[in-house]
Amino acid sequence: MKSDGALKQNHQESYIRTRENPFFDGLLSKDIDETKTSKLVMDMSTNGIDQLPFDNSAFSEDFNYESIEHSPSEKWLERSKITPFIQLDIQSNEEENSHAPAILQHVEKIYTVTRRKEKLSNVLLPLSAASYYNGVSPEIQIVESCEGIYKLNAYLKARKDDVNAGVPGKFLYAVMGSDDADVGTVASTIMYSFYLNVTSKNDQICIVPIININRSNLGAHVELKWLLDSCQIHQSSLIFADEIDMSYYDLFGSLKILLLKSSKIANKQEKLKHAVVEIFHCRKGEKIYPWVKNVTIGEEGSCCTAIAEKFVAYSPELLTSKSFSKLLLSGILLDTTNLRDPHCTSKDKYMVSLLINGAGRYGCNGLYQLLRYKMHDLSSMQVGDILRKDFKKWKGQDNTDSRPISQIGMSCIGISIGQLLSYTDNLAHEITCFQFAEKLRALIIVSGYFNKEKNFKREVLVSTESVKLLESLLFFFDFNASRLPLKILQIPGLKNEMKAYQIDKITSRKIVEHLIEEFVGIPKA
Repeated sequence: MKSDGALKQNHQESYIRTRENPFFDGLLSKDIDETKTSKLVMDMSTNGIDQLPFDNSAFSEDFNYESIEHSPSEKWLERSKITPFIQLDIQSNEEENSHAPAILQHVEKIYTVTRRKEKLSNVLLPLSAASYYNGVSPEIQIVESCEGIYKLNAYLKARKDDVNAGVPGKFLYAVMGSDDADVGTVASTIMYSFYLNVTSKNDQICIVPIININRSNLGAHVELKWLLDSCQIHQSSLIFADEIDMSYYDLFGSLKILLLKSSKIANKQEKLKHAVVEIFHCRKGEKIYPWVKNVTIGEEGSCCTAIAEKFVAYSPELLTSKSFSKLLLSGILLDTTNLRDPHCTSKDKYMVSLLINGAGRYGCNGLYQLLRYKMHDLSSMQVGDILRKDFKKWKGQDNTDSRPISQIGMSCIGISIGQLLSYTDNLAHEITCFQFAEKLRALIIVSGYFNKEKNFKREVLVSTESVKLLESLLFFFDFNASRLPLKILQIPGLKNEMKAYQIDKITSRKIVEHLIEEFVGIPKA
């Protein structure tokens, strides 16, 4: 039997923990032995190379640090013992690349440390370890750029160049959704066209993603701009509906259209419907064009789920990129209302767990809350963008003027008319410019908001091109006062062709829409 002293010694030895592995030298010591660390990098490269899942020819890690004023978070980085490890990568980057094996000389990861632009203190973000140490709204962020996003941006740039050159000698294969720019539709358009491009063996078609809004309307979609920026997608390489004349290609029979998330082409492109050759992820029971044979019925709650599944089968390593997976993940979360929509399926939930790397430090709930916050954030928007954010337009017969066609638009905003004044020095001029840009004879701004007493209020501002048309429209509203009771609002600075009113009872915006349709002569459904 062993003595009590020997047992006590063995018991103590079992709890001894040491970190003699040279890997920790860069983390724990400011006096770094560069030779030892370089040797460690070589050992890791030679020992682990056979287990890498990709065949590439170069690998390097670059850290680009933008010089900015020091925030508390950055001072913490300077005081922490991680700093020497980062500096080592910056200083010895060229030296490591010169000794790296040939198989690692293709993939490049770039980590950029930048100051965070937005303040997140107003966003209901879930708690995390990072928020405990750095606060709810850290002032810096580290952005990763890697091969997947590099390839995606290269593809978008190449297709933009092809379109600018007229797509010579090929069919234009346009991938687009309905006339909307929600995150799910835009993410699906970009990612599915990229998937078709890398898997297609047909060299006679030029697969082009088309965002089916005008580029000037992008400013009204703050959440979309934020997502594209955070995913490092070059907006200058995207093609918008007003930047390509698809009727030109249709005239010469070289246009083919793939519709996403819809079985019907947008009204503004109705003349091009015979060019539709494929429909992807439409709903069961929707009416399909009889000449379209290639139709995929969407069983998932989000089109992004079906696209992510295709990437899993083709090249799952692409989804390991944070930015790549974030774009698809954002589309799924918004399409399924954070997985709470009745149409959400188990496949949507599974794909969210697979793409969770794209959610970032606050997880899927945090990413969803950020996107929702951006959707209603008007702080960085101009008056024209606010009016364009939720905008509809009607055309119809007009008996009040000599012109046969009347165009009336309706903008819905989530703030009061008085608050809208704070976004500009001359509200009347901004509204007139918006009317001119949209070629409207009349614009009705419908405001819905909660006041300080938490009571819901609705206001309308009517703006027309002439006093005569304003009187005609107000007479029509007065005739339907039982449905739309109006009370005059005194708003300073309005023109003679503009009037503001408060609606005396809780009224749905649908009632205003129906009244506009009746005024322009559109029959009831």
